[in-house]
Amino acid sequence: MTLLAGKVLFITGASRGIGLAIAMRAARDGAKIAIAAKTVEPHAKLPGTIYTAAEAIRQAGGEALPIPCDVRFAEQIDAAVATTVEAFGGIDVCVNNASAISLTQTAETSVKVFDLMNQINYRGAWLTARACLPHLLRASVPHILNISPPLHLKPVWFGAHTAYTIAKYNMSLLTLGLADEFRGRVAVNSLWPQTIIATAAIQMLGGTQMVQQSRKPEIMADAAYSILPEGRQCTGNFFIDEARLSTVGIHDFAQYAYAPGNDLRTDLFIYSPGTQASPAW
Repeated sequence: MTLLAGKVLFITGASRGIGLAIAMRAARDGAKIAIAAKTVEPHAKLPGTIYTAAEAIRQAGGEALPIPCDVRFAEQIDAAVATTVEAFGGIDVCVNNASAISLTQTAETSVKVFDLMNQINYRGAWLTARACLPHLLRASVPHILNISPPLHLKPVWFGAHTAYTIAKYNMSLLTLGLADEFRGRVAVNSLWPQTIIATAAIQMLGGTQMVQQSRKPEIMADAAYSILPEGRQCTGNFFIDEARLSTVGIHDFAQYAYAPGNDLRTDLFIYSPGTQASPAW
């Protein structure tokens, strides 16, 4: 099936990780993808740029438009959306993937880091959704997908890293609000991983050991691919990648292991008794 053939996806933070994986999965259908991200030159600690991502997308069969964009700045988002519409004729899907993380307690969280997480995670998602909405409202199967967690107001998720949880939960509150505001007109959902995903952020947080307990970003990409073509009636959901894939007949999750045979580490906001991961990591 080519469910996303010809569709235009605007993806923030798509130069690497989950954002790039979603773009690559859509590219296999022949989708048109705007890569809205900051990295335009090789980074010492982070793999990929918007230009290497664009080349990979083209090699996979899609069309790519690399756009330098820092989601902290509304004018850059507005310009990126305008560039996308001029190049591709519209926007069908907005994926708010760009994120910043610092799992620090209050005294160890600088004001700069607090502001960064809040500006990128939920403010950036709100700005991006707002800029895309006039075009989504004209699309045949419009969708906003936020890479944000299910809303469980358990103190354990806040006490360990209050600032980060606020930033990500507010992103999920955006899903809740926009889904109701645009019900019947634009589908709005969240997607979150059951286990940690092997990304640059996980490498920086926990090093090689944590990466070895991860799944590949492709599991999130496949889950997103199953969600995005759904109609407007599929809205207001907080999907978990593993559970979502199970509903569409995918049960072989071993294929997604970064290091087959290793125990997997449950992601934040997914803790339940009996899992290996502690809620505070």
